[in-house]
Amino acid sequence: MYAAIESATLIGTTGVAITVEAHVGNGLPGFTVVGLPDEGCRESRDRVRAAMLSSGFDWPNKRITINLAGAGERRGGAGLDLAIAVGVLVANEVLAPEFVQGMSFIAELGLDGSLRPTPGTAPLVAAVRDTVAVVAHSAVSEASLARPEKLRAVRSLAELVQVLNGEESWPHLDDHDVPVEHDVVPDLADVRGQASARLALEVAAAGMHHLLMVGPPGAGKSMLARRLPGILPRLTEDEAFACAMVRSAAGMPLHAGVVTSPPFRSPHHSMSMAAMVGGGSAHIRPGELTLANNGVLFLDEMGEFAPTVLDALRQPLEEGVVHIARAQGSISMPARSLLVAATNPCPCGGGGPGTCGCQLPIKQRYFRRFSGPLLDRFDLRINLARPSTAELTSSEHGECSAVVAERVQKVRDLSLRRQGCVNSAIPADMLDEVASLSEDAMGVLRTRLDSGRLSGRGYHRVRRVARTLADLHGETGVIITQWVEVALSLRVSFNAADGTFR
Repeated sequence: MYAAIESATLIGTTGVAITVEAHVGNGLPGFTVVGLPDEGCRESRDRVRAAMLSSGFDWPNKRITINLAGAGERRGGAGLDLAIAVGVLVANEVLAPEFVQGMSFIAELGLDGSLRPTPGTAPLVAAVRDTVAVVAHSAVSEASLARPEKLRAVRSLAELVQVLNGEESWPHLDDHDVPVEHDVVPDLADVRGQASARLALEVAAAGMHHLLMVGPPGAGKSMLARRLPGILPRLTEDEAFACAMVRSAAGMPLHAGVVTSPPFRSPHHSMSMAAMVGGGSAHIRPGELTLANNGVLFLDEMGEFAPTVLDALRQPLEEGVVHIARAQGSISMPARSLLVAATNPCPCGGGGPGTCGCQLPIKQRYFRRFSGPLLDRFDLRINLARPSTAELTSSEHGECSAVVAERVQKVRDLSLRRQGCVNSAIPADMLDEVASLSEDAMGVLRTRLDSGRLSGRGYHRVRRVARTLADLHGETGVIITQWVEVALSLRVSFNAADGTFR
């Protein structure tokens, strides 16, 4: 007998619908899975057999062939266990084929026949949204994030067979209207002093400009970065849904509802390139760059990251997409995040003037980790000093995140109406139209270009930052010299001769 059961497999961060074909016929008893299965799917033979026997069903002493049809990449995963088991039951005439028409099955099987959630349940269910999706009872909340038309859940394989045969009714599911939640983010009012850094943070949020902060320990670099999500606009429904799909694909725990706060990722500096941009051998998983999509990727102590890891960020930062290629295929994953990095001015941490004890070769070796092309991708590069005693001990609070967030939201709305994208993404051929400069402002940039202190990429980025600064101050017309000079002051240069930013 033959059976075709609908299911889905995970490729990167996206679920792809496939058909699990099962054939039970005469021949030497055995169990074979074909159709580019991965290791997890090949192991399903033992899980499915044990689950069926534990549930009281006979294992057919025949030749069983499973084919995974419908996707061109290597596919599988433990989430196909239930579809394989149902396929074997239908092919062995335990279930009638019409009982499973229009249904898809996504769950891992335990050896006792219980159904368990599988990583990526949300994108997997999204791939079969037009069918009746059957998942493990414990995966209902995550599956509901995909907003399927119909969702069913059971706790065991035996219960599923009883329901499909009409012996029992489907277990009742509570209404799972996905609530909207907001993460608690530290407030910008906690920051003492650092007026220029607060300005840079606001500009970065308003225009999605990548930010590099250089300063000694205790200057407040990490404190500022962790308050950035609080001034970023809330995620739209589509953006929040995309973030939930990525987290589910990575096997990370999800909130009970859709979180509209931008994600904030701060990976450790010992991470590998695959952990940063995504990858893997048998199963390609999203990296930190994709997990920070529509949010903030914060690289604390950037000087401690491996140079190869840092340089791997260059292309994704430009394109907003990371492309992973392997021998068995290639996939693309979203990577449109705001990069914020912090580093000490030297290996010893520096401090006040004249307190650095690092010799010149040590400083130069330290800064060789930062390639010129990578530094050029930071629209904003600022030097931070430790706050003064008066600032630290002052009882006055700075502007709170809510006030700054209002200004940021106004600039975002303005830029989307004007050019259809954030200011950092203005195409070069549109700059003369939406970021036109006054004669004096253009003269300032020409001087920088002639002296070699500004590259072609840097020239475009300074214009985009100046556009954001002008928008923040309500000047939506021609950009005057003041905003170009402020943009240049927020873009300190690296001096390779003495290994300093200035």
